[in-house]
Amino acid sequence: MTDGVLPCQSIDALIVEGTILAKGAPITDGQVQPASLDLRLGQRAHRVRASFLAGEGRSVADRLAEFEMHSFAIGNGAVLERGCVYLVPLEEALALPPDLSATCNAKSSTGRLDLLTRVITDDGSEFDRVPPGYRGPLWVEICPRSFSVVIDAGLALCQIRFRRGEARLDDEALASLHEAERLVDRPALIEDGLRFSVDLAREGIVGWRAKPHSGAVDMRRVAAHEAAEFWEPLHARRDHLILDPGAFYILVSREAVHIPPGYAAEMAPYLAMVGEFRVHYAGFFDPGFGHGTPARGVLEVRCHEAPFVLEHGQVVGRLVYERMAERPSRLYGAGLGSNYQGQGLKLSKHFA
Repeated sequence: MTDGVLPCQSIDALIVEGTILAKGAPITDGQVQPASLDLRLGQRAHRVRASFLAGEGRSVADRLAEFEMHSFAIGNGAVLERGCVYLVPLEEALALPPDLSATCNAKSSTGRLDLLTRVITDDGSEFDRVPPGYRGPLWVEICPRSFSVVIDAGLALCQIRFRRGEARLDDEALASLHEAERLVDRPALIEDGLRFSVDLAREGIVGWRAKPHSGAVDMRRVAAHEAAEFWEPLHARRDHLILDPGAFYILVSREAVHIPPGYAAEMAPYLAMVGEFRVHYAGFFDPGFGHGTPARGVLEVRCHEAPFVLEHGQVVGRLVYERMAERPSRLYGAGLGSNYQGQGLKLSKHFA
């Protein structure tokens, strides 16, 4: 078998053979993306005192008994309050073979709401990492940071990507791929991945800052909320923006990004030494993103302890490219109803 990230047709096969299991309702075709699988929330949420990992030799269920404050059904809709930590079992479980591992990440719409989600496993010592051969349930930790949210059982907030062997491209291979496929529309800055910068010289609005005292975002509803009730539009001053400590921003990359059909990518956090901020919540870029239609990377930015001046063109993150085990039979944006193909600066799909 070929090493690389598994495409949608291989994920379909894993479902059929029982490597990916559904605890309740069967997995639907709509959950399978070109290089990942959407993971659905289960029927009950548990409010916990603090974030935790199961740890070696421990199950999530056992540790939950130590930290749970209360639990409640979410099947008819429920509010998760800003600043609280919740744990929800996922409807999917795994029985991975020894040569298959997985990573998880928030979906784009989840990250753009400043909704921190991290998948944990039994015996786990890392968030969002599933080791080769793992057999057991999956849980997702949810922490709303900027807005309270309304969720429902069956809603997908995160996704999982499967890989066999070594898939990541080194810088030499990445440079060759850029020569052949043109991965960005500007000179490529390649060092431990493809670096990208922030655009603060746009006409009009250059970004959005989350308002601190908004209502709840109903994640079951698309294009149903007025942006002005939740977001403050931003205009750069002299091509820079001063980030406020604790504030959350939606910005956009200066580069248009291209993920060729035979590859996938993940947005990785940039070095902390470049500034007092973090870029990246939702990190998966599917094969076909920006393919034939220029699309920019939306940046989810949170400032840390001190105010920080972010300059136009400043490098803020990097894309790590990986080989697909084979070309996906379906590509991002190709008849899949993808919400962000051809995007520029764009809020999550929940806003009109």
